[in-house]
Amino acid sequence: MVKPTPTIWMSGRFVPWHEANVHVLTHALHYGTGVFDSLRVYATDRGPAIFRHREHHERLERSAALYRMPLPFTVDELAAATREVVARTGLEECYVRTLAYRGAGAMGVSPKDAPVEVAIAAWGWGAYLGDGATEGIRARISSWRRIDHDTLLPAAKATAHYLNSVLARTEAEADGYDEAILLGADGMLAEGSGENVFLVTGGRLVTPPLATGALGGITRATVLELAEALGIPYEIRPVTRGELYTCDELLLTGTAAELTPVRELDRRPVGTGEPGLVWRRLRAAFDAAAHGRDRRFSHWLDVVPGGVRAAA
Repeated sequence: MVKPTPTIWMSGRFVPWHEANVHVLTHALHYGTGVFDSLRVYATDRGPAIFRHREHHERLERSAALYRMPLPFTVDELAAATREVVARTGLEECYVRTLAYRGAGAMGVSPKDAPVEVAIAAWGWGAYLGDGATEGIRARISSWRRIDHDTLLPAAKATAHYLNSVLARTEAEADGYDEAILLGADGMLAEGSGENVFLVTGGRLVTPPLATGALGGITRATVLELAEALGIPYEIRPVTRGELYTCDELLLTGTAAELTPVRELDRRPVGTGEPGLVWRRLRAAFDAAAHGRDRRFSHWLDVVPGGVRAAA
């Protein structure tokens, strides 16, 4: 369960957590007209730092543009509001959710007369996939296919798109798995229900191109940059289902999931059935960058003024 924090920012004003409500006729509730983004805040010796802050708001802006939702706030205004939201939580580390949605004022499929509202909330959220974040999770390949470019706009992080993910995730959980991996309409690897997917084969890191319908993940980009810094070779190319069964390592990446190893897929062990060396190297590098210990990546961190400093 989400533990409340003092306030939520709603279209320019701070509202007490339990009063942050919307009207029952909000357009997004009926037609899925919303886009969102997610951020993590990590404890550093300079205070809480928002990881790759601006890039997340820029992606929110792009997602909104794809669905013709003019945001009433600039990226800079959203960034300033996010810093204040984080500072008000009093937390060293937290998760941030930004949401832009069509509000109440018009009913019917057309959203043109429904105002665009924006909300930003932050709360403490540990490992998205629990103990599997370090020990490895069990996943299955979903019977549901990832939404395609000829039906929706996979490049947008839109609320409606996640019904596809909900179907896949609930199916996986009903069958006793932790997570689902979706293939595209062509049967090639797309992504997890809420993560990008990487595999390791012969020491080489592989991830599918965005043309498969995978979201352009910011953590995905981070992993590729870290691999470059660590000298881990990588390639971006289509991946078959069979490769997922024969790879040495499999990992999921995302703001919530961070870097999570998969130890079993469709009741088949992945590699040795334990988190692998490449994941360990990438995870250690990610932690060092996110917590400000590796100064080469300090440009990824936006330290929150007035935030709680990590204990020495």
